[in-house]
Amino acid sequence: MRGSYVLLMELNEDADIKIGALGTIHFRKGCYAYVGSAMNGIEKRVERHMKKEKKKRWHIDYFLEKAKIVKVFYKESIEKEECKLAGLFIKNAAYVKNFGASDCKCHSHLFYSECSILERIAIEAGMKVL
Repeated sequence: MRGSYVLLMELNEDADIKIGALGTIHFRKGCYAYVGSAMNGIEKRVERHMKKEKKKRWHIDYFLEKAKIVKVFYKESIEKEECKLAGLFIKNAAYVKNFGASDCKCHSHLFYSECSILERIAIEAGMKVL
């Protein structure tokens, strides 16, 4: 299954996390949503994100050392839609500048808000729970 996904994550306490080339960023305790695409398989990409032991390739890999995935949303598509989805989140949630967006023109692909708000955005975007 190809398309886009959103990882809904909880960070149980404030944390300073070194995020690759972005450097150390202070993250507040709370709920986060990460928007990504997986044009070679959403299931495999999400499975990789769930693993604790892995080579750090993306910004989210560093964040997931401290945060826990609590829900995954997905939307099948033959085209990348992650930037379009990120645009919906940025209108309704705080964001971490440049996170996950080094290969596009988005401000971010990581958003912070109440879990209910982040879930609502994903559902209104036509995403389903994986």
